[in-house]
Order: sequence, then C-alpha cells, then structure tokens
Amino acid sequence: MKIIGGHASQLLAGRVSELLKCNLLVSDFKKFPDGELYTRILDEFAGEEVTIIQSTPTDSDFVLLLLMIEACSEAAKINVVIPYMGYARQDKRFKSGEPISAHAVARAIKADNVYTINIHDTDILDYFDANAKDLDATPAIGKYIKNLILSDPIIIAPDDGAIHLARNASRDLGLDYDYLEKTRLSGDTVTIQPKNLEVNGRDVIIIDDIISTGGTMAETIYLLRNQGAHWVFAACVHPVLSNNAVLKLFQAGVKGIIATDTLDKAVSTVSVAPVIADAMKKL
Repeated sequence: MKIIGGHASQLLAGRVSELLKCNLLVSDFKKFPDGELYTRILDEFAGEEVTIIQSTPTDSDFVLLLLMIEACSEAAKINVVIPYMGYARQDKRFKSGEPISAHAVARAIKADNVYTINIHDTDILDYFDANAKDLDATPAIGKYIKNLILSDPIIIAPDDGAIHLARNASRDLGLDYDYLEKTRLSGDTVTIQPKNLEVNGRDVIIIDDIISTGGTMAETIYLLRNQGAHWVFAACVHPVLSNNAVLKLFQAGVKGIIATDTLDKAVSTVSVAPVIADAMKKL
C-alpha cells in the first residue's frame, strides 16, 4: 500500500505511513493565477493500492481531494480517508429549497473504500458510492485523559445525544462518565448539570465531536466551574475552533483543550494515526 497525503493532512499522513511501514508518496500542490488548483503525485503508484488521506475543512480541500482521486485512476485500488469531512452537518433538508450538502459531497467521491472519523451522522455513509465506514477516535482521547494527572476525573457529554462519545472515551479505563441535562425552572431560567453524578471537587472533561465557535462549550465550562468542578478540560475529535473560539474557552476558565489531529491545530495533542492504521491493516 502507498500512502498519499493531501494538503490538509500532511502530518497525519506521515504518521500513518510510519505506523504501517508504507511508502509515503510526495505530491505537489499549487494554485493557478485564476484560482484553480493543481496537484501532481510525483512518485510511482500505477497498479498498486493507494490510500489518500485528506480532510476537507474548506471548499479548496474538497476539490483537491477530487483531483487526487482522479490522479490515482491508474491505481489498482483507491482507499480514501477523510478525517474531517466538511458539509457533513448539512445532512438533512431543514428548509424547503435547501440541498442535502452531505449527500452532494459524498456522491462526488469515487473510491473503493471510504473512511471517515466520528462523522456527524453515520447515515451519511450510505451516500457514498463505495464501501464506507466511520472510525471512532474517542478511545484514543480517553487513553490520553487517563495518562493525565487528574483528581477523580469524570468525562461528560454535552447532552444525551452525545453520551456515546463519553462512554467510548471511558471504556475499559475505569473512568466515570455522564451527560449534561437541562432543566427549565421557569420561563427564562434553565439549569444545566450532570444527570447522575456530582462534579464538585472533581476534574471534568467535557467531550464533543466538534468544537466550532466555542460558544456552547464556553457556557458549559462556566456553569460547571460554578458547580464546584476543580479543573475543566474541553475535549473534541475535530478542533474547528473558528475565529475567537479558543479565547472564549479560556475566558470561561478552561484548564486545557484536548483534540485530535483530524485537523492540524496547536491543540491537536491526540493522533488518530493509530485508528487509521488499524483500519488499513484490516483491508
């Protein structure tokens, strides 16, 4: 197998190739004066199995992924790993006249196998014209948390819909987990607190799939600290962290931000390379 890293996932592709002891092919990326993208894979791969690793946080990254797939048309087999898939949150037609953007994006990707990581909704996998599978990075986050020096830690999901993230992160590690529940006390008064467990005096890790603007996470951090939590960490698989999200989190009192390298950010302390490498070994 040959590993091909896209522009948005160069570091991650390198880590995967190292774990698999596979050749990492070098690609050239540039933009023409009119804004069109260009890519060329500089190493030989014809007749071999290739795995393209490319997150698509921007439109340009998505177009580049399509170009890389086309460039690999002479490969014997094409696997595509999309660690972070843009447009995945537009997975339904919320208003009349809207596109199902996740459907449009997935249909454009032609490959033998497609892998995503903690995609917004696994129903999106049915949109791909390929064998598609979603990989789970939360156990890797859990292992990272387990190795921190914490005081009676608890992993908390922001709501019951995300409880599987907290459960999977704590699995086999002996860590407590819970989710936050909103209770309306009056027309304009709402409390948010863990459903089953107390946070007073404990170190808390709030885990979600994506931290985007940071607004909801910052509010949650502030409320948990007011409930007596000792340290509060924000954890996520995909650190979008747009605009001033990091500032919001630290203003709210976050102790630290824990994220994976599906997007290459300064807070990407947990690598999903072992998760991807394990999936490639099973092909």
